[in-house]
Amino acid sequence: MSTLMSNYARLPVTFAKGEGAYLWDTDGARYTDALSGIAVCGLGHAHPAITQAISEQAATLMHTSNIYGIAQQQQLADRLSEITGMQRSFFCNSGAEANEAAIKLARLYGHRRGIDSPTVIVADGAFHGRTLATLTATGNPKVHEGFSPLVEGFVRVPYDDIAAIEAVAKEHKNIVAVLVEPAQGEGGIHIPQADYLARLRTLCDQNEWLLMLDEIQTGMGRTGKWMAYQHSDILPDVLTLAKGLGNGFPIGACLAQGEAADLFTAGTHGSTFGGNALACRVALTVIDTIKQGDLLTRVNSLSAHFAQGFKAKLGQHTGVSEVRVNGLLIGIQLNKPCAELVKIALDNHLLINVTAGNVVRLLPPFILTDEQADDIINTLSSLITDFLAQH
Repeated sequence: MSTLMSNYARLPVTFAKGEGAYLWDTDGARYTDALSGIAVCGLGHAHPAITQAISEQAATLMHTSNIYGIAQQQQLADRLSEITGMQRSFFCNSGAEANEAAIKLARLYGHRRGIDSPTVIVADGAFHGRTLATLTATGNPKVHEGFSPLVEGFVRVPYDDIAAIEAVAKEHKNIVAVLVEPAQGEGGIHIPQADYLARLRTLCDQNEWLLMLDEIQTGMGRTGKWMAYQHSDILPDVLTLAKGLGNGFPIGACLAQGEAADLFTAGTHGSTFGGNALACRVALTVIDTIKQGDLLTRVNSLSAHFAQGFKAKLGQHTGVSEVRVNGLLIGIQLNKPCAELVKIALDNHLLINVTAGNVVRLLPPFILTDEQADDIINTLSSLITDFLAQH
């Protein structure tokens, strides 16, 4: 009997080492990682710059407390301001914690405007975390089961539907913010209309709401820009990051600008481990490595390569509903449930994911070679074609 709790349906493999886009299991077999730890290891595994940063910082200073100054934390806040246009940062340890901070900012914003029951608009199909507040904000009824009573203060609308938000605004007078993902990952790689974020920005401005963007999966270069919202030439009021920010080292961040940047004051929020010297040194190195390697350009190149390859091999297949590509956020939607493809791919030494029941999700690292990309395209296309033929 395992001494671990049973909250993960683990696959029958344990990995012992990684390098770049490859992982090796405890028997020495090599796998191609097209998932990057679910959009975490954008620089691949055991990147030498990250390894060096961890080693040097761990040998110097790992943790003090946020009651003291932390030089690396200030440096990271400065760097994030440069690449995002946001003004201030709060650091934590995960995406769920970053979204918790955003929700608390929305409530502070509402109360300071005299709204007793501030309400945040969220979207169907969203995923914002598994704490009670972020679980409630998540638009998947399955993850709510067994955890009622859920947290009050949220109203849900269809994703990528401005008219639905306008209708809700007429019915609810306590709305203070909109929280959405620029592209939905866990919900099935849903990419909204090109003007969605710009129209949201306008709507929030008209109603004096905060525009809060969850870029935990889309941020840090995943879509070919530092942040997905930068494709729309807008600026949110609140931005949340995690996953790719630390390339595997736990770190989250909640960034804000404008009125939202001044809402947290001493004692209103905090984190014991958040923003420690080690985590921030790693995140600084991630940013430097992406810049120095011109990896945003590489993401765009690989994105086009994957889009062309998958559409050529699967785009006309009657069993494939759609191929969706946004940077290295890739979804292949089938017309039937396909969760078993995860194990089939694993047996063929390829790591993938299936989300929303019928969407094959790929989140490959930015450092893939063209040959590795072709291997993923060819292997997965063949597996999908065989799967559909058998079903």
